[in-house]
Amino acid sequence: MTMTAMTPAPGLKMPPEGARLFAAPDPSQATHLATYGVIPDVTPAQLLEQVRMSGLTGRGGAGFPTARKLEAVTGRAVVVANGAEGEPASRKDAELLRRAPHLVIDGIEVAARITGAQEAYAYVRAEVVPNLRQALAERRPTVKITVVAATDAFVSGQETAVVSRLNEGPALPRFSRHRIFQRGIGDRPTLVQNVETLAHLGLIARYGGVWFASTGTPDSTGTFLTTVHPVTEPLTTAPTVWEAAHGLSLRQILTPAAGRPVQELQAVLIGGYHGTWVPLPVALDAPLSTAGLEQYGAGLGAGVLIPLASTACGLELTASIVAYLARQSAQQCGPCQFGLPELAQNFTALAAGRVGRGGVDAVRQSAGLVENRGACKHPDGTTRLVRSALRVFEKDVTLHEYGRCLARIGEPYGGAR
Repeated sequence: MTMTAMTPAPGLKMPPEGARLFAAPDPSQATHLATYGVIPDVTPAQLLEQVRMSGLTGRGGAGFPTARKLEAVTGRAVVVANGAEGEPASRKDAELLRRAPHLVIDGIEVAARITGAQEAYAYVRAEVVPNLRQALAERRPTVKITVVAATDAFVSGQETAVVSRLNEGPALPRFSRHRIFQRGIGDRPTLVQNVETLAHLGLIARYGGVWFASTGTPDSTGTFLTTVHPVTEPLTTAPTVWEAAHGLSLRQILTPAAGRPVQELQAVLIGGYHGTWVPLPVALDAPLSTAGLEQYGAGLGAGVLIPLASTACGLELTASIVAYLARQSAQQCGPCQFGLPELAQNFTALAAGRVGRGGVDAVRQSAGLVENRGACKHPDGTTRLVRSALRVFEKDVTLHEYGRCLARIGEPYGGAR
């Protein structure tokens, strides 16, 4: 099926190009409708074609083409808006549900229209459950939507973990010979889509795929939400959530947040705890897109950016993240139950300068024992982070093997910074 670009309905107000998801000044339905208008009455096939033309990909981390996911779900389907956001460095989904809950509900309704679903769930962080329930009380959804508080755990947002929880089981990854789009909630075909992806669907249904793709790059269309951490104490200080166009450079995103010249940054963690360290300042002009980050072996993932100052130790920060990830595993397979704790122990010893010249070999060996062997992708995400740290902080690795640290030039461990 082919179609020309959808023309927005007459009199429909177009949101500012720089703020699509965050264009409305408050989260009420009245302001939402005044900002975006109503969704035109078009057929499911027309909607799906516009999603295909938009090039929209999932914003939950995997980046799978949304149109392909939608067309795979048929029959008595169920739609799930996934806002579990188990990634502790991310705040974008919660911020979206605070500021634009009606766009997410619009997206649920659009996805239900395309798939033929009559039932939907919103699986979101407990802190934003009241926001979503308030928004639902302001309107009459075209599909039954049940709001469920997500389990607060790193793996709770994994697709099969979401379905397990909504089937009244534990929020842990589950393994079946059937895919979720075939048999999910109640053994029905199920679409699990990140809440940001659904919000973009609400805009595409109004303005069309060509409009959506008019911002961004050919391989990464539209805008995305990014959680940008400040340089100081990146794991404890509150981050900022911005809406940005794909293709903007790291320099453009980090400069307002850094509070110091970006040339003084030594690296940035892109994608969150399962992300990749990228060296700075050499990558400051890298576009935030699939192609732009590919040369560094990185991807935007869930849109998290954690910059690292030149005075901080990237190995220490990585060690704390790996230790967290080891504790947060599902404990359902050997690589998670035994391999990740060993990897965390070895990396912590390397970061502390306690292991001598064989420290990095021990880390690489333990990473190799879990990589591509887990029952889910949690071990792979952890080893990706570890390998990028060894690569980007290579000079520091050598010093750490001798009990010293690049962040404490010439100073033995235990001394003041």
